[in-house]
Amino acid sequence: MADKLLMVMVNTDPSNPQELGAPFFQATVAAAMDFEVEVVLTARAGELAKKGVAEKMFVMPGSPKSVYDFIKDAHEAGVKFFVCTPTLELWECTKEDLIPEIQDIVGGAYVIEQAMDDDVVTFTY
Repeated sequence: MADKLLMVMVNTDPSNPQELGAPFFQATVAAAMDFEVEVVLTARAGELAKKGVAEKMFVMPGSPKSVYDFIKDAHEAGVKFFVCTPTLELWECTKEDLIPEIQDIVGGAYVIEQAMDDDVVTFTY
């Protein structure tokens, strides 16, 4: 059985925040189950890595918990967050513009290498 979960958020659209709760919740649960969990934010979902964006989004209207709160919960559970290099260009931001939960900036080769590893299960959202 694999001991690592790679979650690639590429198709999730932040303009529809109802889509954002499940991936972060599942990442938190997997980390609580002692799996190594990495979330890579890229393409449209990469906007969530930018300071001030996820704080303004809510999975459900009227909820006191923002999408950023879900990210912080996952991070506190041990989930590692990464953002893809092209995403910085797409959203016109620098490393200093990223939320503190982002551990590093990775390229496409990293995602491919991880996804091809037999000890890694990959989910995409």
